[in-house]
Amino acid sequence: MSGIDKTRMERIAHRWNARGSGLITHMALKIEEVSAEGVLVRMPFNPDFCVDRDQTLLHGGILTALLDSVFGLANFVAIEGISTMATLDLRVDYLRAAQSRADVIVRAHCFRQTRHICFDSGSIWFDGREGAEIARGTATFALTRGETGFYDSAITEEGGPA
Repeated sequence: MSGIDKTRMERIAHRWNARGSGLITHMALKIEEVSAEGVLVRMPFNPDFCVDRDQTLLHGGILTALLDSVFGLANFVAIEGISTMATLDLRVDYLRAAQSRADVIVRAHCFRQTRHICFDSGSIWFDGREGAEIARGTATFALTRGETGFYDSAITEEGGPA
């Protein structure tokens, strides 16, 4: 991967983190890896997202929102020229109870794209339990391409290329 590609990916990751709002901000997501092959994101344990008295069982809606958001990051990294996107379809298979006080890890990647549609897949597990997925997801997104893509507008807002 060239230095320009790495710089582009780092800027996209930085912008994705900076533009979060609402629930996504409350998730305090941390990007651990970003490459053309996909992204790896960590969500620190948060007892507010638990549904049991012991505060160890994560609500399934949190996992769904987490996958949807991380799929968006994977798309911006993998596809040039996207200005916006919308989730058309999102499927999550819950494989076991999401019960732990460990951080949640998500790996996602865009595995196919056309001019206006892209397809993603991803996995979720607890930190330290890589072989024990708690959920898997797939999604389809509608892409809007514009004269200024997500990355290009980041450069403009920051005052030019680094």
